[in-house]
Formats: sequence, C-alpha cells, structure tokens
Amino acid sequence: MKPKNCLIFGGSGQIGRHLIRKLTKNNIKVTVVTRNIHQKSYIIKTQGNAGYIDVVEANIYDENKIRDLFSKSDYCINLIGILFEKKKGNTFYNIHTLFPSLLSKLAKEFKLKNFIHVSALGINEAVDSNYAKSKLSGEKNILNNFQISTILRPSIVYSSDDNFTTSFMTLLNRLPVFPLYYSGKTKFTPIHCSDLTDVIFGVISKNINSKIIECVGPEVINFKEIIERLLNLINKKRLLLPMPLPLASLTAKIFELLPNPILTQDQLRLLKYNNVLSGKYKSNSEIGIPSKRFFNVEVQKYAYMWREGGQFSTERYLNTKDNIKI
Repeated sequence: MKPKNCLIFGGSGQIGRHLIRKLTKNNIKVTVVTRNIHQKSYIIKTQGNAGYIDVVEANIYDENKIRDLFSKSDYCINLIGILFEKKKGNTFYNIHTLFPSLLSKLAKEFKLKNFIHVSALGINEAVDSNYAKSKLSGEKNILNNFQISTILRPSIVYSSDDNFTTSFMTLLNRLPVFPLYYSGKTKFTPIHCSDLTDVIFGVISKNINSKIIECVGPEVINFKEIIERLLNLINKKRLLLPMPLPLASLTAKIFELLPNPILTQDQLRLLKYNNVLSGKYKSNSEIGIPSKRFFNVEVQKYAYMWREGGQFSTERYLNTKDNIKI
C-alpha cells in the first residue's frame, strides 16, 4: 500500500520531533518545512527511518514554494506558534492568524484529506490576551477556508524537550524564592507530548474530523501544585511567595526587555484563566484517544538532571503515578 504523505510546518520543535517519530514508525512519509535547513535538518533527519523524511528549506510565506509541497501531500499539520512577539514579522497576527489562513486555503485548493492545526486550550475565555485573540482569529479563518480541518487545543504540553518543566526546574534550582502569580490557583491539565502526538496520529489513521478537539492530560493540577511537585522531584525546598499583581506586572515589563523573556504582560494576563476542558467541544477522551501519561511519572524520568548528583543521585522513585520517593 502506498504510504500517506504528510506535510509538517514546525517539525523541529518539541511536538514536531515526537510527531515525526510517531508518523514514520507507522508508515507515513513526512515532509518538514524549515526556515534554516543547516540548523534544523540534522535534528529532524534523526527522528525517523531513512527514506521517510524529507526536509525542505522555505520561507513560510513563500506561497509559490509551499504550493508545490501541497500538491504532493495528503495531509498538512501546522505546529508553528509563538509565546511572545519578536521583530522581523514574528507577531501573533502573522504567525497565529495570517499563516494558518494561508495553509488552510492551500489545503482546500489541493483537496487534502485533512488540515490539522495545533492551537491552544482556554483561548475563548482569555479575552484580554493578544495571544489568545490571534489564535481565535486563526481558527475562525481555517474553518471558513477549509471545512475538512481539525483544530487541536492542547493544555500545556510537556516532555524532556519542553520549555515548561525544564525552565521551571532550572529556576527552582537557582532561586531561593519563587513567585506565585494569582496565588498559584490557576488550574492546568498538562498533556505529555507523546499523548498529544497519539491524538494527531489518531486523527489521521481514524479519519477523524471533529472541527475542534480539546486535548488534556489525565490530571487537573493548579500552578502551585505543579511547582511543589517539581520541587519534590528535584529534591529542593523553596519559599513559594504569592506575588501582588502590580509587582508581577512590573517584573513582566522588565522581562520583556530580554531577548527571550521569562514572563510577558500578555502571558501574565493568560495566567488568570484556568487551562481546563470547557465542555463546549469534544475532548481527546471523547474521540477515543485518552491521555495515559501522568505528570509525576513522566517528569521524574528526566528530573534527575536538576538534582544534586544528577543521574548518580541517591534518591530513587517508584514508577507509579503518585511518584513515591524511597
């Protein structure tokens, strides 16, 4: 049987690398578009068997170049997203609204079997966030342009390759005091990267077209609990201090001066809203692809890198969802 062909934008990131491994193992050929083939191709090409991965260098707004790629594809997956705006066109509008609209138009023109777009959970509620508004606009354009589209809205995605748990463990390792925004009460449903890629593969293999699917992990954990779990996993004790909103806003303004800010004002606004199922759309469990990986069990597999002694740490953990220290 002829292998399916999948065109991926954003394949060098955390989700992309896991997804390429998943797809190629299941006899799906992938073409990955990158802006810098010299920096990214050596990472991408190691993610699957030879012959199943093509890497193409192209500007994502070069319609003539990517048009040819669509003509050879059965599916298109867009994983591109940013958490803060930069210069040189990396704005929320360009990345989250304009670009997905272009892809969805090409998907319709070349009659693809599905266009899968990874958005974000909780964006309906975050009415004062520019990030959320740009994501919503992008989703609206996609569904208007190409009805055979599937939009996935994951909660926080984590793995050993993330910028979430790894960044927090680095900060917790270095800072004696850690700030809790909104008293750490904001709720999340973290989903492991492998669970999310299972959903993407399931959408392709089962021909699922549910418009919008909310993708969550098996646990609801608030921000304070996440930090406490990470501290336990790296065997650290830190003072967790609720931060007043005016002070938090001021620090976010200062952080925005950095090339890669730890926190922006827009992200601070996002933190007001719970990142859980809305009940308005189908979830990954409801389409028959529930998440199986628990936060503590997965993070403890790489948390040793932040413990004293690293892999030679005397602390060991039982492989259970409760992650009992022995």
